[in-house]
Amino acid sequence: MKRSLAKAVGLLTLALALPLAAQDLASFEKRVTVKTLPNGLTVLILQRPEAPVFSFFTMVDTGSAQDPLYKTGLAHMMEHMAFKGTPDIGTTNYAEEKVALAKVEETYAAYEAERIKRVGKDPQKLAQLQKDWQDAIAAADKFVIKNQFGEIVESHGGVGMNAGTSYDETTYMYSMPSNMIELWAAIESDRFRNPVMREFYKERNVVMEERRMRTDSEPTGRLIEQFLGTAFAANPYHRPTVGYASDLQSFSATDAMTFYQQHYFPSNMVIALVGDLDPVKVMPIIERYFGQLPTKPKPTELTSVEPPQNSVREVKLHDMAQPIYVEGYHRPSYLDPDDAVYDAIADILSNGRTSRMYRSMVRDQRIAAAAGGFTTFPGAKYAHLFAFYGVPLPGHTNAEMQKSIQAQIVKLKTEDVTDEELQMFKTVPRQTSFAGSPAIRASPNNLPFTRPGSAIGGNCSATSTRWTRSTRPTFGACRTRCSRTTIAPSEPSRR
Repeated sequence: MKRSLAKAVGLLTLALALPLAAQDLASFEKRVTVKTLPNGLTVLILQRPEAPVFSFFTMVDTGSAQDPLYKTGLAHMMEHMAFKGTPDIGTTNYAEEKVALAKVEETYAAYEAERIKRVGKDPQKLAQLQKDWQDAIAAADKFVIKNQFGEIVESHGGVGMNAGTSYDETTYMYSMPSNMIELWAAIESDRFRNPVMREFYKERNVVMEERRMRTDSEPTGRLIEQFLGTAFAANPYHRPTVGYASDLQSFSATDAMTFYQQHYFPSNMVIALVGDLDPVKVMPIIERYFGQLPTKPKPTELTSVEPPQNSVREVKLHDMAQPIYVEGYHRPSYLDPDDAVYDAIADILSNGRTSRMYRSMVRDQRIAAAAGGFTTFPGAKYAHLFAFYGVPLPGHTNAEMQKSIQAQIVKLKTEDVTDEELQMFKTVPRQTSFAGSPAIRASPNNLPFTRPGSAIGGNCSATSTRWTRSTRPTFGACRTRCSRTTIAPSEPSRR
């Protein structure tokens, strides 16, 4: 499972033996304290006393794939709003601010109802309704203490405050001195228990600008958005995480609060902490604060299943920019029994400088500045894509990239993988799994994804075993089956 993994440093040597790795993995697992609170929240703590600090990583098992229809970008918007404070943080008088915020929503609903009229829109009425809405925003802003949540964190030694939204999950993180653990528990639990949608429409403008910067004004951003929109017809991965421009102009703070109520609750969250923390002392603190989050059963995941693709789908983007060729093939989700085989195919074919595509297109033919690929694109929770790409050097074309990529795919289907390639695949995941790098296994970013009962399931022992125990005969059979059924000529979506 390759989701939101931190960069590794200090990897063990290539000579790490599997029995030693398994022993080290077992030792690591014993050092991880795991507890599921009565309200369903899963907490993991790994004690590392090297320095008097700790880092945390909260994963909410909801991302842009859960955005409601016509309200794309809400998951990302909720990530932004999580930093706006609570009834106790970020306001001079919440009782009065609450009334003012209700007025903002009332005036916005009236303005939006007039704005989206297709027939009979009254420009003068619309202008007045917009003024009423803007006046209500100005009145509510008088109560705001800007950026108070972040200032509290930073003034108590917090660093690296950040968050992110992907198709599959939303994550929050920063680091603090260990003696601030109770303050951390108080403010973190508060922002997930009592979020306030203050400055919502100003922040919505920030997100709209983010879309303009990263997608509308960026050729690669436009390409990827159109590529995914073409590759998927029903799967929610066809919608952009940042949201469509028209949706960003229309959804409301009320919509964001509804999204929060549907997805932000304990049984849908995992919190991992790593650092100078004694689990015996820290777990009661976490229970005291996070145990106040209201209990709610984990929601049933409802997504449309992508229908079979029976013809090539193509997107051609004409732009004054560096040419790039991208080609994708549908594959099952990370829960598929052959997930490790798909990983192996992707690594051998297209991952890094030792991959077949890089050696052929960059090193030997010298037609590409870069060539490679990746699986789990753009997410892993649901059926997704293999994707391969080539960036042609001056004097070469996307057509050459396509031809070379196709040649490597044919070779994969018709020729055996060498012992050296298979061993290389086994070695790399072993190094970068929890059985390898102290830096990785010390990272709170990884723990939520690799524990039994976590938000996405699975555990690090099972994952490591899947990566390393494959034998040549079983891999060969799986490789043949997966490559021929997944990387089929009738199914690519191309740029």
